[in-house]
Amino acid sequence: MGRCLNDELMLFAGSSHPGLAHSICDYLDIPLGRANTTRFANDNLFVQIEENVREKDVFVLQTSRPPVNEHLMELCIMLDALKHASARRITAVIPYYFYVRSDKKDMPRISITARLVADLLQTAGANRVLTMTLHSEQIQGFFSIPADQLSAVPLICDYFNDWDLTDFVVVAPDAGSARRAGAYAQRLGLPMAIGDKRRSPDGNTVRIQSIVGDVAGKRALLLDDEIATGGSMVNLATFLREHFGVQEVYAGAAHGVFVGEALQRLSQPPFKLTVVTDSLPMPGGGASPSAAQANVHQVPVAELFGKAIYAIHTGDSVSALFR
Repeated sequence: MGRCLNDELMLFAGSSHPGLAHSICDYLDIPLGRANTTRFANDNLFVQIEENVREKDVFVLQTSRPPVNEHLMELCIMLDALKHASARRITAVIPYYFYVRSDKKDMPRISITARLVADLLQTAGANRVLTMTLHSEQIQGFFSIPADQLSAVPLICDYFNDWDLTDFVVVAPDAGSARRAGAYAQRLGLPMAIGDKRRSPDGNTVRIQSIVGDVAGKRALLLDDEIATGGSMVNLATFLREHFGVQEVYAGAAHGVFVGEALQRLSQPPFKLTVVTDSLPMPGGGASPSAAQANVHQVPVAELFGKAIYAIHTGDSVSALFR
């Protein structure tokens, strides 16, 4: 689109989400930087930047998809390679942040791993971080470098704004997600309800005990920051149907992690559709989506990240994109 007026801006990408990398480059009208990732016989990763980056403003895209640890290590090696190749500034672009749920010490003798990742990125060479919809906002405070968090709320809401939302209610799975769900409800002009969710001591199972708010006979829009196993969404949808007669349930989240049987679970009644961004590629890939994948709509994030990258590069305000 002719947005970049010089050759100082460069975007490189790890192997986690090449489709998104190419879409962002298309928006910015720049070529994707050439880099090669291979593996030694001893299973060590080897990354080589294949073009000159001296004094360039470099962005590196990598998202937290399986194998998570390998993609994190690949990102750190790329950052280190770019640092030692004398890039002027290096921004790690991480649509779905690594270890984002390990953001607090809620058990004895554990790591706050999201903080550890922040330290690793800075040590590897990142001068700045750009991400989207963190599990908790406190993660931004883990960095001693600028860290911008984009929001998926406008993207998801823009998709639903074209719908007839009569009799819809936004339902937060639990009190912890109520603030984020409230942002959706306010933007869509919808009422909100909150589920009372309790986890087992091992954290592997969840149970809905009650609903705060008016949901009887309505169409429910369940919104959260991410969908992993889908367990919370399924339990909440089942509770709404069995106790309040809710027959139509729509799920929405910034990040579609979709672990294990999540897609299959979300393709069963009362679920009608699941809407996520493409911060992560769909599991399995392939040209022919499964029936479960066909029940999922991905909202593209390339333009949002492209605008943020361009704003950072030119020194414009990034905060305007948060509205």
